[in-house]
Amino acid sequence: MRVQLFVPPGGYFAERWSKGSSMPPLGLLYISAVLEEDGHQVNIVPADILKLNSSSIKKAMLDFKPDVIGVTSTTENRFESFNLIKLAKKTYPRALTILGGPHSSMAAEDCLENIPELNIVVKGEGEMTMRELCQALEQKADICSLHAISGISYRKDGYVQSNPRRPLISDLDSLPFPAFHLIPFEKYNFLFEVPGEGMLPAVNIMTSRGCPFNCNFCATPINWGRNVRMRSPENVIQEIEFLIHTYGIKVVFFFDDTFNANPKRVERICDLILEKNLKIFWKCDIRFDLIDKSLLTKMKRAGLFHLSFGLEAGSERVRNEIINKKINIKDFHNVVQWCQELEIIPNAFFIFSHPTETWEEAQETIRIIEQYKDNIEGSIAILHVYPGTPLEKTAKESGILPEAFSWAKRYRSKIITLPTAQGDVPLFVDKLTWQQISELLFRWSFSGGKISIFRKIPRILKNIRSPGDVQRYTVMLFVYLKLSLKRILSKQTINQHLL
Repeated sequence: MRVQLFVPPGGYFAERWSKGSSMPPLGLLYISAVLEEDGHQVNIVPADILKLNSSSIKKAMLDFKPDVIGVTSTTENRFESFNLIKLAKKTYPRALTILGGPHSSMAAEDCLENIPELNIVVKGEGEMTMRELCQALEQKADICSLHAISGISYRKDGYVQSNPRRPLISDLDSLPFPAFHLIPFEKYNFLFEVPGEGMLPAVNIMTSRGCPFNCNFCATPINWGRNVRMRSPENVIQEIEFLIHTYGIKVVFFFDDTFNANPKRVERICDLILEKNLKIFWKCDIRFDLIDKSLLTKMKRAGLFHLSFGLEAGSERVRNEIINKKINIKDFHNVVQWCQELEIIPNAFFIFSHPTETWEEAQETIRIIEQYKDNIEGSIAILHVYPGTPLEKTAKESGILPEAFSWAKRYRSKIITLPTAQGDVPLFVDKLTWQQISELLFRWSFSGGKISIFRKIPRILKNIRSPGDVQRYTVMLFVYLKLSLKRILSKQTINQHLL
C-alpha cells in the first residue's frame, strides 16, 4: 500500500510554535514506523513546516499516487484538516481518505456526518488500527465490509457506523521508534534555550500514554485512557541515545501528560542517564503532588532544567470541586521553592473562567501569578471546550454550546472564540464578564507574560467574523489601555516619592 500522511498547512496553532519552530508530529511518526515494518510505502507531508499551499499539496498527492491519504487533526486546526480532506478527494478521488488525531477521535460521527469527502475516522491510538486497515485494503476489502476492524468509524449504506474502540496498546516497548527519517528534521528548527548554554537542538519524546487523573476540561483520559501505560526506562534511554547519535540532539522534551505518574520509573530513567553519562538537558510536565525534593534533586543532576505543572486555579473550591484536580496549594508552593533552590525553571499553568468561577475566586489565581511574577514562567489560557470532555457536557447544559452544536461547522455567532491566539476553539465564558477576563489576561501580561496586543492587531482584524468579535476586541483594547495608564501613573507616583 502507498500511504500518504499530512499535517495540515496551519499546523497546530499553539502560540509558542508561531516563530518558525515546531515539534515533529509523533502520532504520524509512530504510525509510519509500524506501516514501514509491514512493508508499506509511507510518505509524510508536514505541510505546515514545508509551507505548502493548495497547489503544492495537490502536486505532492499526484506525484506519490497514494492508496490512502491520512490527515491528523486537533480541535484547534480541525478546519484546516477538513479542507485538506476535501482537497484530497477532489485531487485524487481513488485514494481512501482517513482522518485521525485527537479531534476526530472525540468527534468521529460529527466529522463523517458533515464531511462527505471523508471515508474513515481512526479513533484513539492509530498504530494497530492503521496496520489492520491497510492489511484489509491490500486484500481488496470493500469499505463497507470493515466491521471487524476496531477503532474506526465509517459510512455504510449512507449511515455512519462506529466499530468498538480498540483496546489500548499495553506494551509500548513493542512499538518501533518514531520514523523521524520520513520528515525533513532539520526544517523543524526545534530549539530550547537552556540557561548558560543558549539555544540547543531539541526533540520531543513520549515515554507513556494516558493520565490517571480526570480533570473536567481534558480529553487525555478519554483518548489515551486513565490506566497509564509506560515504556521501560531502558527503552526510553535507547531512543534518546539514537536521537543523540543520529540527529545531534541536546535537549529532550518528555511529552508525556504526567511524566512522574510513576516516580520510581522517573528515578530509574535519571539513574540510567547518569550511569551512561548522557550529555543532555531535558524538560517535562509533572503532577506536582507526586514529587518530593529528593527526586527533583536527582532529576536536576540528570539534566532537568525546565519543569511544567498545572495549578489551573487559585481557588481550592474550583480546583477540587469543579476541575476535579484534587491538589493542595501547599504542594505547589513547595515545588516552586525547590525549583528556585535547584535552579530549575518552574512553569505553572493557569486557566481563567471555569464553570461557576466568581470574580473573587479568579482574583485568587491572579494574586498567585503576581506573587511569583519574578520566580516562575506562567502559562495562562481562557478555558477551552473540547469534544467528548465533561466540560463539553457542562457547556451544552448551560447553553454556552447549543445542544445540536457541530464541531464541523465553521462558526456560530453566539459561540466565543479567539482564533488569533489558538485556533477556532469555543471558550467557556460563564460567571466572569469579558471585561473581567480581559483584565486577568493583561494583569498576567504585566506580571511577566508575553501578550502583545499591538503585534496581534493584523491577525485580529483578519479573524473578525461578527459584531460580537468587534465588541470583544474593543473591550480588550479598552482594558489594556486602562491598565497601561494605571501602571504609568503608578510609576510616576513612585518616582515622585523617590525624588
